[in-house]
Order: sequence, then C-alpha cells, then structure tokens
Amino acid sequence: MTEAAAIEGLEAYDQLATMVALARADGHCLYANTTLENAVAVSRRALVRGNVLDWFVDAAPMRETLRAMQRDEVTGGRFDALLRRSALAPAEPLRVRVTATQLDPSRRVLLEMTEIEQQTRQDREERALGLARARRELLRNLAHEIKNPLGGIRGAAQLLEMELQARPAPGSARPARAAAVRGLTEYTQVIIHEADRLQALVDRLLAPHRRAQVVGDVNIHEVCERVRLLILAQHPAGLEVERDYDTSIPEFRGDREQLIQAVLNIVRNAVEALADAIAAGRARVLLRTRVVRQCLIGRTRHRLALELLVRDNGPGVPEPIRDRIFDPLVSGRDGGTGLGLTLAQDFVLQHQGTIECDSTPGRTDFRILIPLP
Repeated sequence: MTEAAAIEGLEAYDQLATMVALARADGHCLYANTTLENAVAVSRRALVRGNVLDWFVDAAPMRETLRAMQRDEVTGGRFDALLRRSALAPAEPLRVRVTATQLDPSRRVLLEMTEIEQQTRQDREERALGLARARRELLRNLAHEIKNPLGGIRGAAQLLEMELQARPAPGSARPARAAAVRGLTEYTQVIIHEADRLQALVDRLLAPHRRAQVVGDVNIHEVCERVRLLILAQHPAGLEVERDYDTSIPEFRGDREQLIQAVLNIVRNAVEALADAIAAGRARVLLRTRVVRQCLIGRTRHRLALELLVRDNGPGVPEPIRDRIFDPLVSGRDGGTGLGLTLAQDFVLQHQGTIECDSTPGRTDFRILIPLP
C-alpha cells in the first residue's frame, strides 16, 4: 500500500477525540488528525513536515520504541510523555499516554495519544452518569414505596382524631375526658405533621420525573440573569454577583425552567456556604460563560459546548462529602435536605450535559457543560 493510500484510509480518524498520527520508522510524520492539531495548536501542515520525536519534552521513550521496532524486537509500545504545545496554546506541556503500533509490512507506525487528565475525567464522568441513572431509578422506586403507606398513616391519624373528638363521655367524666382527648389529639397532629413533611420530601425526590421537558430556544444569559436577580433580591447587601459573559454563545434547544432551577440550586448552595462572608460584606459569586471547542462529554466529542462556571469564595466543600456532593440527602450544613445539587445534576444530564465540582478553601467551582448545535 502506498503512503498516499494509507493516509487516505486514516481520514476517518479526524472524527475521533483521540490524538492520532502516522509516521515512518524514522519518525517522519505522514499524517496528523484534527484532534492532535487542536491539542497542540500547530497546523497539520507543520506537523506533517516535522518529526514526531520533536513533539515530546523527552524524546527518549519514543526514540527507543522506534529503534526497537526497526530491529524487529517489538511491534508496539506504550509510555507516558509530555507533549509540547505551540505558544498559542497553554504554556504547559500536555501529559499524554502514547500507544505506538507498527503497521506490517510497511513498518509505518501508528501513534495514538490520550490526554491522561482527559481520560481520568472521562472515567469520572462515566461513573457519575452511571451512578446518577441508578440513583434516579432507586429514588423513584423508593419514593413510590414510601408514598403509599405514608398516605395510609396520615389517613389513619385523621380518622383517629375524628373518632376521639366525636365519642361522647359520661357527664361526670367530661372534663377529664376533654383533657385526655386534647392530649391524644396533639399526638395525632404530630403524626399528621410528620407525614406531611415526609410527603413533601418524597415530592421533591420525584420532581424531576413528574414534569416532562418543555423544550424551546434557550439563551443561557437570560437564565443566568434570572438567577442573579433572584439571589440579589434575597441578599441585597453583603453579596456581589459578578458576570463574565461570552455574548457570542448561540441559543440552544432545552428546557429553560429546568436550567434556571439547576443554576439557582447551585448558586443557592454557594450562597448558603457564604453566610459568614455575607455578614462581613465580602461574599462573591461569579457567573462565567464560555464556548468550548472539540469538547468531550462522556465519550462523545462535540464540536461546540457551552461552559457555565459558578465560582464562590466560600470555605469550600467539606472533605468528607466532597466526592458525594451530588448524592441525594448529602448536605454540608445543618438542616439541609441535600437535594438541590442532586436535582441540578439530573436537569443537566437531561440536556446531555455534565456537571462537576472542584473545591478548595476559598474557592469552589461548579462547571456545567452542555452541547451546542
């Protein structure tokens, strides 16, 4: 097979999120896919004119692999390396896992490079997605199982209260009877009140599943502004909500009310953590929007995606719950239901997006990614 034919057959690799290159046995590059071009911010033409050994901060592992292939000692190799980037890209090199495979009988070498951080993020997102789906199904089934006996308990308490109030007593026993009825009625009221409280909790657990999505054109900045005004109305002093918007972001199809609720839950969570800073007049929340290109969500590559960052200067998420922040009924504050972030994640997932949290003392980031058309 000629080099031209081999390169033509690799054009499908332009659709992959993995960085792919084809090189001769001496390292001269014959082909580089779009993902590699974007990752290192170097044009494909420049990459093809060069040698793959020049791409790495330490070329020794690549050089040794190529030499071993030329000596027919191995047909492939795998190693971690630092991939150089253009000055147009972030200054730091990209940490990648390189898989080199010899294509017999031509001895050309196919290189596949995966960003190690990206791989870790993909694995984390996939685990989160799987857990969210399993959790959603579990909660829905559990909520239905709780709801039916809960209604029976409340109804029985109401009937008992009515029976106590309706049953007459002999004349001489009426004062004592009335006092006893009042005491027992207080107990039935406690049962009814607690049943109503649990019913409200069950309703919140079922909320994402009861209402079908109402899909329309969504402007993310209208969503952010709605949330900003609601929060500032509740906290007119001591809190600054900063805006850093990319106004070029296009509208996309989605459920506007779901997204408002998702962002509102995240911002409210941040504001609750900022209670002391608000009292001191130094609380800040940042809403920032950006367009991300060639974005991976799960294992799907999207040409464009919306990135919404919610950042606060609070104390950070407590270490014991940092890995469980999106789990239901997990809360970092007394009296919290732990459902706000769970619902936010559910609503983002329904838009084929993802949400993640990165927290250290003094800064907490919630990052939402949603595919754009």
